[in-house]
Amino acid sequence: MDGRAHQRFVFLTAVVPPIGIIVLFVLGWHSFSNWTDLGILVVAYTLPALGVSAGFHRLLAHRAYTTPKPVRLALAVLGTMAAEGPPIIWVSHHRRHHQLSDQEGDPHSPHVGRAPGWRGVLGGFWHAHMGWLFDERLSSDPMKYAPDLVREKGMRWISRYFFAILAVGMLLPALAGYALTGTLVGALTGFLWGSLVRTFLLHHATYAVNSVGHMTGRRRYEVRDRSRNVFWLALPSFGEAWHNNHHAFPRSARHGLRWWEIDLSGLFIRSLRLVGLAGDVIVISPERQRARAQGRSRVAAAFDPDEGEGDEAKLAGAAGRRPSGGGAA
Repeated sequence: MDGRAHQRFVFLTAVVPPIGIIVLFVLGWHSFSNWTDLGILVVAYTLPALGVSAGFHRLLAHRAYTTPKPVRLALAVLGTMAAEGPPIIWVSHHRRHHQLSDQEGDPHSPHVGRAPGWRGVLGGFWHAHMGWLFDERLSSDPMKYAPDLVREKGMRWISRYFFAILAVGMLLPALAGYALTGTLVGALTGFLWGSLVRTFLLHHATYAVNSVGHMTGRRRYEVRDRSRNVFWLALPSFGEAWHNNHHAFPRSARHGLRWWEIDLSGLFIRSLRLVGLAGDVIVISPERQRARAQGRSRVAAAFDPDEGEGDEAKLAGAAGRRPSGGGAA
């Protein structure tokens, strides 16, 4: 889904969710919404967020752990319901980002090709946050960046029926609202909160990792790009905002490396492992973290695909040699 079709999709997902928020305020959200709607919003946000963070990102893009095939496909479907694109395309863009992070060719760097001064900063922020999605030339060749997923029948099916899966994901909150209240008003508010508001919030939490996460925040590790940790974004992004940690250790299943760094997706993966639904979970030892923080492991990072930030080309090339379905630990 590239070119004009992609532009139209991005335009709809950028414009329609805010319309839903406006409708809620016009109707009076306090009059037409209740705790049931809040519950629908929380569930409708959580499941696709896990699909993107634990599924698209850590499982499919970085192969930080393995799962049985049904769990793998379920996470891919949930990620598809987030309306951020089909899994094969999402992963292709993301692997390209890691391979060329904050260099020429990075799909959403806020720094490349920007003029100095505040106009350049604002332009870079817009491009990294959403602007890159409107570029009809945007294309990250799946056969180059995600050949493992292209060869996987289940991922091809999910990508092919992306719009149908997305439509189901948008309809479910309305059905939940009707089932819980027995009224059409309940179905309407369930749709507004669980589909439109949820999409708006989740999209901008994801986009902020690309924009804010490469512009402001703390840098624990010296990596070749400008990724940063953004503590206030950690909760809504399900741990993705520990972005400097992630670029230092791209294949780590946990992005929150300290005990106080909230990482909901990391906790989810840990839970899967405890019940036998996740295996080969990549964990970065405290010793390796300390060595990287002190700059002693930069040379090793170039050769260790579990550690280095520049391993995406090797990862894509080697993906076909590792079973895609994985096994339970």
